[in-house]
Amino acid sequence: MKHLVDLSWKSNLAFETDLDGHKLTIDASKEGGGDDLGPRPKKLMLVALAGCTGVDVIMILRKMKIEPEEFHVLVEGDLTDDHPKKYHTMKIIYQFRGKDLPYEKLERAVQLSQEKYCGVSATYRDALNLQTEIRIVE
Repeated sequence: MKHLVDLSWKSNLAFETDLDGHKLTIDASKEGGGDDLGPRPKKLMLVALAGCTGVDVIMILRKMKIEPEEFHVLVEGDLTDDHPKKYHTMKIIYQFRGKDLPYEKLERAVQLSQEKYCGVSATYRDALNLQTEIRIVE
């Protein structure tokens, strides 16, 4: 299976694409010479990782009959100092809120996502240091 993205230059440093029927504009910041019409492309790498593993974790937890009250996936990306500035480390923080959440099952869902299902994690793991943390908040 192949995926194809058609990114069309709109103006200045802004580009636009259609992803699965959803319009997405990316742009550089005003400080970077753009018009700030959309997110920066590099940060979309963090969104892709959070979205991929987040969907996995919720699907797995539902099979386990576990439904958190809230679930957030935070991804911290650390960039190199030199050009090309690239992510050398990403840390995925799985933050759950709910009553009587069984930590071992949350841990298993995260593990399954990371080791078996999330293709973005698998791709990134080959290129950078990928870390995970699980938090249960009140």
